[in-house]
Amino acid sequence: MTQPEIAISVKNVSKNFMLPNDKSNSIKSSVVNIFRSKDRGVDVQHALKDISFDIKKGEFFGIVGRNGSGKSTLLKILAEIYQPSEGEVSVNGRLVPFIELGVGFNPELTGRENVYLNGALLGFSKKEIDDRYKEIVEFAELEAFMDQKLKNYSSGMQVRLAFSVATRAEAEILLVDEVLAVGDAEFQRKCFQYFRKLKKDKKTVVFVSHDMGAVKEYCDRAILIEKSEIIKSGKVSEVASAYTKLFIPEDERQGDKGINTKRWGDGSVKYSKVSLSNKKLTFNDAEIIVTAEYKVKDTIENPIFGFSVKNGGGTTLFGTNTKLVGTVVERVEKGSIGKVVWKIPNVLNDGEYFVDVAVSNSDETTQFDWWEDALTFTVYREQHTTYVIEPPIQVEVLAK
Repeated sequence: MTQPEIAISVKNVSKNFMLPNDKSNSIKSSVVNIFRSKDRGVDVQHALKDISFDIKKGEFFGIVGRNGSGKSTLLKILAEIYQPSEGEVSVNGRLVPFIELGVGFNPELTGRENVYLNGALLGFSKKEIDDRYKEIVEFAELEAFMDQKLKNYSSGMQVRLAFSVATRAEAEILLVDEVLAVGDAEFQRKCFQYFRKLKKDKKTVVFVSHDMGAVKEYCDRAILIEKSEIIKSGKVSEVASAYTKLFIPEDERQGDKGINTKRWGDGSVKYSKVSLSNKKLTFNDAEIIVTAEYKVKDTIENPIFGFSVKNGGGTTLFGTNTKLVGTVVERVEKGSIGKVVWKIPNVLNDGEYFVDVAVSNSDETTQFDWWEDALTFTVYREQHTTYVIEPPIQVEVLAK
């Protein structure tokens, strides 16, 4: 029996697909194959190999991995679309999958009719859909299109409608596969708000994504799947770093060998020095100023410079990059040198902190230099609380 505090338990799960060796490309070859030996053999594709993990109730759990690693297969097993070849999965609670949104939609029906159809597949009564219909349409931002046939919708409009219907399901466990990439900026903002609400409401969410920023923001723990196996699990920051490293060929990873093993990238832009005006900060220091000097090996269009700060326990407290703050770096020239200066209000409490710096291409798919623990500093407070940050706060108590 699954323990009450465990929402999903996956034990030694493997999934194999049998792929026949013989391929019939014509009627003739199909007929000929009938008379061949039945023992023609098959190729076995090992989509998952001995996967085990538990997800606690109320936990936001990330699953990351490259395309073809097996993560979507795992999600379909959790949704009972596939059955595992070996092992077992236990689910404790009502589960709604946000995967392959729009499956069951009929292109010959209108958007309105498909809302009722999809809602029925999710277990809604007609009255429940009647009560939720206005909210569904407003969330999808498709008020003007609901009486048009679905075949006239774009693929993005169809997924938005399906996502909006699915959000109205009263589930204890949700399986989410890359839905945050749907729609324009305003619709994505709604999606982010919805997931923040899920986290606040302590819903159990299994989140599959290639967006490490979203994984870091929402997930409490994560696993990394590579070649059908779990190769990393635990802290989200460590799993995200391991995921990023997968895209760097082994012979291109650079760093100070024997001194710093927490650095990688192809070296097109490389940090030469990361410094702090004062490595021992007190309450008198209003700002933390991080200066990262860099050298450019190859001319790069629109590079993105970023940083993050962790505490002594390895928890990422905050961070950002030039893209997020709207600072456009149009071009860095081959052979040039430069520096990035980050000014941060000193709201940190007593303790030791670590700075990671990174620089990537414009869509953050290629890391030029990712330097973990490039800098460490200490904050001293004469008066401090037990909280992570200590912003300047004024208080006034007034008697009536």
